[in-house]
Amino acid sequence: MTKLDVNLINGIALAFEGDAVYSLYIRRHLIFQGQTKPNQLHRLATKYVSAKAQAMLVNAMLEAQLLTEKEEEIYKRGRNASSHTKAKNTDVITYKMSTGFEAVMGYLHMTEQTERLEELIAWCIAQVEGRKEN
Repeated sequence: MTKLDVNLINGIALAFEGDAVYSLYIRRHLIFQGQTKPNQLHRLATKYVSAKAQAMLVNAMLEAQLLTEKEEEIYKRGRNASSHTKAKNTDVITYKMSTGFEAVMGYLHMTEQTERLEELIAWCIAQVEGRKEN
């Protein structure tokens, strides 16, 4: 695999990575919570991984000033990237915000900032589940 400067990767590609990574962490979290039925897993996962949920989470992160300057820059790169796909079941603004959220997750994963990635994901899980962290 050729090393590519992650800072040069476009926001959509970062979001593509982030979507998979965030979804994997959420799926693992739900299974470790004792959820094992496929329909139930899918229904529960959407509370964390839907565009609406991700837009709400990134908005809360920004309000809490949780993101570093670099992470905010990556969020904006993902949010402002022009996508040739249409938002499913949501409005364009929500979709763009969720793309920015996923870009941050992808960036952290691709730059091997695992501790920070897991810190943000744990915060997101706590938000969705109604517990405040930090």
